[in-house]
Amino acid sequence: MQIFICDDEPQILSNIAKKVTTLLPEGEVQIFSNGGELLTCLSKNSCDILLLDIDMPEMTGLQVARELSLLKKKPLLIFVTSHDELVYDSFQYHPFAFLRKSRFDEEIEKTLQDCLREIGDKEQHFCFRSEGSDVCLLLSEILYFEAEGNYLRVVTEKEMYRFRSTLTAMENTLQDGGFIRIHKGFFINQAVVKLVNSEEVILQNDRKLPIGKSYSKAVREQILRYMRT
Repeated sequence: MQIFICDDEPQILSNIAKKVTTLLPEGEVQIFSNGGELLTCLSKNSCDILLLDIDMPEMTGLQVARELSLLKKKPLLIFVTSHDELVYDSFQYHPFAFLRKSRFDEEIEKTLQDCLREIGDKEQHFCFRSEGSDVCLLLSEILYFEAEGNYLRVVTEKEMYRFRSTLTAMENTLQDGGFIRIHKGFFINQAVVKLVNSEEVILQNDRKLPIGKSYSKAVREQILRYMRT
């Protein structure tokens, strides 16, 4: 497991690294003192968990987080900061957690355990038969399911598959998998949502999907709640 830590204050960076290494001795920890150095490394090497300071000179943690959306494999993002008021600005980047430096030692252990559970869940697969072939996808690869008569389309960033089933069956199968029904014709992965309003969701690849009128209130509340966790 690869764990990257970025903070411009050397002593805090060292303390965070020591604490994380103690709690996750099986992990490989790399440290960075600025956002540019971190992004250069991420362009060549992926990581599973990223602990990122927000208030840094030259490039802030929020600016770094904006660039993370371009990565093929996105890490679980944990913002670490002394500024509680920045939590609202961070929501748009879908952080997995937000840690206050003043309570870091008390909160980091539970946060890392939550990360391990999330990584385990992301490694779950969804398997089906499409056009005579068996297909097995990571749940995290799936953007959404779309109804097409008696069939469903399974849409990923690069491919589209078709198999015989219903969205109701998918709801029953993936009710705890981070997916949500937004329309009679769409069942989407909440993790890939960038923006949500009363009429549509916008995915991280800028694709827009409609929200059914009867689903609108519940969808907005659930997705916004998901973004804040």
